[in-house]
Amino acid sequence: MRLVTWNCNGAFRRKLDMADALEADILVIQECEDPAHSTPAYRDWAGSYAWLGYGKSKGIGIFPRQGQSIEQLNWQAGGFEMFLPVKIADDLQVIAVWTQNASPSSTAYIGQFWHYIQAHRDKFGPRTVIAGDFNSNTIWDKPRRTWNHSTCVDELAAMGFRSMYHLATGEEQGSEAQSTFFLHRSEHKPFHIDYVFAHEAILEDALLSVSVGRYQDWVGSSDHMPIVVDLSLANPR
Repeated sequence: MRLVTWNCNGAFRRKLDMADALEADILVIQECEDPAHSTPAYRDWAGSYAWLGYGKSKGIGIFPRQGQSIEQLNWQAGGFEMFLPVKIADDLQVIAVWTQNASPSSTAYIGQFWHYIQAHRDKFGPRTVIAGDFNSNTIWDKPRRTWNHSTCVDELAAMGFRSMYHLATGEEQGSEAQSTFFLHRSEHKPFHIDYVFAHEAILEDALLSVSVGRYQDWVGSSDHMPIVVDLSLANPR
């Protein structure tokens, strides 16, 4: 299975060829418009999908390819944004993430995700993948705060979830050699803030590859680079 997460920086309807070139089985897209309120070509391309967002022009979408079925799960958001849980092909659970600013600032971005974990941790089962734009990295940890990036990673690890990029590269959180975001699209302002976490129960020997899109290939379309994860799914043990 190939899963791709990409913050497309809007106007996804104009970037479908780029998405298709990734040859994903499941696309998790942030900052995309709702196909139901967009062009006929985008609606046809989307097929069966799930979308959640602000108005009709900016949100998160999950697009399974190859005719796979998708069911949006009715988890209460609790005011935390933005998270889209779905079930694909009656088997795999995918939680799309695009964390948002919030007030007070202590609850912004990774704070939103931490609270979402607390509300729904019993639903994060062994056939679950969490993917998206977390707007977060260990380098911004605030040590006196109950939650920060590292505590979220540790909590996910205790639940059996591993970051696919870090598992594949052996790099530590906060010391990533490859960047997924370039502030103001500047090559001199790189950060790693997009992630894919999968439960260890669905990983076989199994992790085929994890790659990050190259700056020169993607910066013309977005300030984020796609993360491409190839893995084979095992039955839970």
